[in-house]
Amino acid sequence: MGKREDRVRLGELAHARSGDKGNRANVGVVANDAACYNWLRVHLTETVVADYFRSLGIGAVRRYAMPNLHAFNFVIDDALAGGASRSLRLDTQGKALATALLELQIPAPIAEGEPS
Repeated sequence: MGKREDRVRLGELAHARSGDKGNRANVGVVANDAACYNWLRVHLTETVVADYFRSLGIGAVRRYAMPNLHAFNFVIDDALAGGASRSLRLDTQGKALATALLELQIPAPIAEGEPS
């Protein structure tokens, strides 16, 4: 997985896509490979995502693992200020949440044989 850095952008380890379901947002995160998925399983938790989006006044965050796809789906309640037809937010359908989440800084993976 490369050179050891203290932190890395989530976008270096995964791709993401998001959208809305009423006042909920879905953010799908697909790891680049199995090693990245296993790293994200530990470091990209519901708590981490909730803390990252806390300034939006979000509700609960739930994570659903899809190990065969090396992916996670995050459902974020109260993320869209009422939903597409009610919200005054610029991103009323949650399309930019995936792009925003890819900027999240997480602990960088440790390559095999490298001291932790």
